[in-house]
Order: sequence, then C-alpha cells, then structure tokens
Amino acid sequence: MHPYLTADIPGIGGTIKESPEDFIVEEIPSYLPCGSGEHCYLTIEKRGITTLEAIHRIAQGLKVPERDVGYAGMKDAVGITRQTISIQRITSDKALALELDGIRIISALRHSNKLKLGHLKGNRFSVVIRGINDSAVLRLPDILETLGCRGVPNYFGYQRYGAQGNSHLIGAAMLRREWRECVDHLIGEPDAVRDEEWSAAIRAYQQGDPVESLRRFPRHCRSERDVLQRLVARPEEYEKAFSVIHPRLKKMYLSAVQSFLFDRTVALRIDSIDRLMTGDLACKHINGACFLVEDAEAEQGRGATFEISASGPMFGCKMKRPEGAVWEFEREIMEQAGVNLPLFDLPGGLRMEGERRPLRVPAGELGWSVSGDAVTVTFSLPKGSYATSLIREITKTF
Repeated sequence: MHPYLTADIPGIGGTIKESPEDFIVEEIPSYLPCGSGEHCYLTIEKRGITTLEAIHRIAQGLKVPERDVGYAGMKDAVGITRQTISIQRITSDKALALELDGIRIISALRHSNKLKLGHLKGNRFSVVIRGINDSAVLRLPDILETLGCRGVPNYFGYQRYGAQGNSHLIGAAMLRREWRECVDHLIGEPDAVRDEEWSAAIRAYQQGDPVESLRRFPRHCRSERDVLQRLVARPEEYEKAFSVIHPRLKKMYLSAVQSFLFDRTVALRIDSIDRLMTGDLACKHINGACFLVEDAEAEQGRGATFEISASGPMFGCKMKRPEGAVWEFEREIMEQAGVNLPLFDLPGGLRMEGERRPLRVPAGELGWSVSGDAVTVTFSLPKGSYATSLIREITKTF
C-alpha cells in the first residue's frame, strides 16, 4: 500500500462505489464545439460500461466504423460518467434519436476536427463515501486543507496493475526478455483469485501440468488459455507461447511497469512532494513542459503557487533525465526492478520512449457535504490523474 501524504491525520473510513450514483465523473473539455464542420460532438452519459464499450454500441447503433469515433479520455465502467465523443459525417438529429442501454445522448454539436485522446483539461468528480460516523467527519476539513495546499499525490494506484495486481511483473519480465517468467506471472498465483476452479488451474500450472491447467482455466481468461494451448502443443517454448498475447495487452503490461516505478518514486518522495530539488525536472502544470531545476530555492515560490511541480519518471528509452542526486535516486529505483532505459527499446511496435509526469497535482473546486452517514466530496483533477488518489487520503482504507 502506498504511503499517504496526510498520514498524520486518521482517515474517516467508509466505503465508495456502492451504487453508480455514488461515483460521478464529468469531463472538462479543452475547447467547445464551434457549431460547424463535418464532425458531430456528442456529449454522452454512460452508466456501468467502459468508454470503449460505449463507443462500440454507439458505432453499431449509427452504423459507422468504430475508427470514425474520436474520444478525449478513457473512463472505466464504475459509476456514471459524462464525456464527449466525436463522429464523422453523422447528423445531429440522427445522433440525438439514438436510444441505447447504458447510454444517454445529452447533446450533439458540430465541430471541424476529430476529437483526439488528451483533448481535455481534466475531470470533475462527485464521490459519495458511505458508512461514516459523526466524529470521523470532523477530520475531513483538515485532510482537504492539506491536499489543497500541498497537492494530491499523483499515484496511478491499484487499478493499473490488473486483476491479480501483477501486470507490472509481466511487463518487467518482457523488458528482460525472460519469457518463462512472463508466462509464470501471466498465469499468476492461486491465492490472488477467489474462484476455486481458477485457483486450481493456477496450481496445476505451477505443478507442471499445463493440460490440467488448461482444462480448469475459466473461459473468460482468454489470454491464459491461448498461452497454455501453445505450451501443451509445444512444451517449454515459452517465448512462442507468450507471442500469442495481443499487442494491445503487451503494451498494457509495459505501461504497468512504467506506472509501478513512477508510483514507487512518488512513495519515496511523499514527505517532500511539494518541494523541489536541484537536478529535478520541473513540470509546468499549464502545458506539461519540463525544465531542469538548477537552483531549487529560487524555483520554490513557483512550486508553492502550483505553477510547477517536481516530475517523476515514466521510464523509457528516450526519456529526458534529471541530473545529480535526483537521477541517481531514479536510476536506483529502476535497477532495483532489474531494468534499464535501453531495455525499453523493444521491437515489434512495443517501443516505450518514456516521458515525465508530475509527482503531485492540484485539486480544484474542493467541497463536501454530509447527509446522514454519507459524505459527498466534490473536486476536479487534471487529465491523467485518478480520483482514487484523493479519496484514499480521506478514507485511509486502501
């Protein structure tokens, strides 16, 4: 579990996401549609489905190729989310007439360009935390004040590491070209799953019986089954077996390594997350541009006003490096995971160039209200940051 920035203030406990209405997300667009052009910008509200599933249903309903649908950000299935998508060469009236399960079309306006990933400023959140007692609520203002002043740790968190929490281990083994290790981590550990048959399948693999493992593996575990089928046909050929994994999944595993090592960096700098170090690459919050900090004290004023923050590594073969003690610190984190920058230069479209990401982000529009044993917390975060990073500071339950 990652350390909390507000560790000196006890959490309020409680549970989240008990119903879709308890977790509402609304995109903050980078720009508004101009009213003319060949693209139709749809503001949609989806409930209980992912962004990609919503796009699939809308494309089917309008009889257009999914590749013609643009979107600015990915939203998961939990809760109610409002976001914008763009569709080329479709009338507003036809889009507004669409009726689909789990999706409501709120508006349809014209614009001149396709919506691209990242074309948003951030997201607004309304999160209900249930099961709170009156005395716990009294701690909430102090937690929010600290987060408002010092920032929110920019953790990716558990949602980045897959159902068994080990996607980053698969990715690290990929970087090292350790193919048996890739397969071992893909199959996972029996204690990491609740389904008894699934757990038995993992144990059979670990006992050297891929035939029995394949027989027991649940049907929804398609990647694991595909790999096991290869191993049954050609035992011990782990590289060939792992090669059946879809490239999109392989990219996800590699991204998970980057995320894990970034989270490790945030965790180790948590106590001074709002301070700059000489040698840091500082990130400008207005546009994401980075520059070398040559005099930390001279730049600290800009950090105090959230103009800039220290950045951490999304390691890759072309990542811009910090200098001095900061680079030594980051290199040690990477080496502890058994990887280095050149290893990220993978063939087959899997090359990870790397980038920098701020260690903290500002929380905007902070507010809260109480109704019975439930607290509603409202806030906004920049794009690419997760609501769970703020909520976990409040609850201290995950």
